[in-house]
Order: sequence, then C-alpha cells, then structure tokens
Amino acid sequence: MAQAQKVEPQVVDVRAALREGIARLRAAGVPSDALAAELLLMHALGRDRTWLYSYPETLLEPAAAEKYFALIARRAAGEPTQYLTGKQEFWGLEFEVNPAVLIPRPETEHVIEVALERLGARGTAAPLRLADVGTGSGCIAVALARELPRAEIFATDISEAALEVARRNAARHGVTDRIHFMNCDLLSGVAGGEAQFDLIVSNPPYVARDDAGQLQREVREHEPDAALFGGPTGVEIYSRLIEQAASLLRSGGILVLELGYNSAVHVQGFLKPELGWTDVKITNDLAGIPRVIAAGRTSSL
Repeated sequence: MAQAQKVEPQVVDVRAALREGIARLRAAGVPSDALAAELLLMHALGRDRTWLYSYPETLLEPAAAEKYFALIARRAAGEPTQYLTGKQEFWGLEFEVNPAVLIPRPETEHVIEVALERLGARGTAAPLRLADVGTGSGCIAVALARELPRAEIFATDISEAALEVARRNAARHGVTDRIHFMNCDLLSGVAGGEAQFDLIVSNPPYVARDDAGQLQREVREHEPDAALFGGPTGVEIYSRLIEQAASLLRSGGILVLELGYNSAVHVQGFLKPELGWTDVKITNDLAGIPRVIAAGRTSSL
C-alpha cells in the first residue's frame, strides 16, 4: 500500500505557519531553526519581521503557504537560507547571493576593518588603487568602494558566474563606475605587472581539501568548491597570491588577507622582511581566532 503524502494546510495563519516551520527545521537538525523559519516566512510573504509579529493571526493565501513550506523543506534538506532568500547582509549592506558565490560571513568584515585602519588618513586624502582578489559576491570590493569614495578598485575572480553576481551588487550599491571586474586567476590578469596598487585584499579559498568532511553540510554540499578549497593543505593559494602581490604593491602599499583555521603561522612565514614585507600583524576575530593578517610593502620585486 502506497504511503499517503502529507497534505500541507490550505488555511494557516502566520503564527501557526511559523511554529510549524520551526518544528520541521528543528526535527531536521537545522541550526538557528527559529531564525531560518522567520527569514523564509518573511521571504515567502514579502514582509518584514515586525509585520510577522504584529499580525500573527493573518491567514496565509494557499499559494503563499505552499511556497513557504516548500522553502522549509529545502532548508531542512540542507540548502542554506541565504541561497533560498537570495540575499545576505554584509557591512550593513544587502548583497545578492546564489550558489555561484560564497555566502559572506560576519568574520570577513574584519578584513574591511583592518584595511581601513591600516590606510588611515590615506583612505580619504588621495586617490587610491585597490585590488580585491577572489571577489565572489563583491562584498569586500563594494564595501571598500562605499567607504573609500576616491578609490579605484580591481575585483578579480576565476568564476565568470561569480563576477556576474558581483557586478549586480556593485550596481545595487551605486559603485559600478569605480570597480573593474576581471575574470582571471588571482592577479594574473592585471596588465603591466608593475607596482600599481596601494592596497590588495583577499578572502581566498583556504579550506584544506582533506578537511571537506569537517565542513557543515550546508557549506560542503552547496557553496562553490572553487571559493572554499585552497589545495591539499589549504595554504597553497596564499603563497601564490603573496608572490603576485609583492610585485604589484607600491612601496608603502598594504596587503590584507583573511586567514583560514590554523593557517596564521604558515602565512606569516611567507611575509618575511628579507622579501620586502614589514609591520606584519595578525588580528583575531571576536572568538579569539586569528582571522586577518596584514603587512606593509617596503619595496617591489
């Protein structure tokens, strides 16, 4: 005898829908189940959180209820909430995201903070040339463009699909005219090869391929491999990127990189004084984990 399929309720109010969504996500072991259920209901209804809790007895239209519970089922199966809603906040700005790009994390905001701190008064005193390597959604490039109105930014990515998302995010936040998007591996597409940048930033792929099994299901199965994995040990891309940055940073230029787990010592080893690097500093995130490394350039190779 065939198993009867569960029929979704055709008449359900906001409160009941939210309660049922949380229960299904909790049963599936989804982290932050209440928040995910809220965000998916807000997305399905086109409403904000205040509205949900102001009108809990409002009945959902059958089509809206069907859309919501379909999203709940996909989240329970492992799809990230951000890909289901198509957006994620970063640096106080809303960014479009889809499976072509890494979902921006709050920890990456430390890259922006360190870059602005290291630039100091230079950030607004004179025109600057910046590079964001592996731009993905464009969150770092766009955030810096908003903070540094005189900066010209070159944003690179090996994925053309990611660059399409980044271009739309730049347009959304009104900075398209100051960001040049380039489809290339790291900084290989930068013309000339001479020292020309005041700042190079990157959140590079830094997960060791052998550590894939330790990632959350949502990350491992849905976020792009090219944005996650940095080679067998996870630090291979750092050495290539730092070597390229050495020839492209002007004297006095700054390199700011997000760090992967347990990578600080290895990456610091690539930034030796005899290779023209100075003032190397590591910044911890709010959990006390080394998150960002920054260095100044004393000369170009």
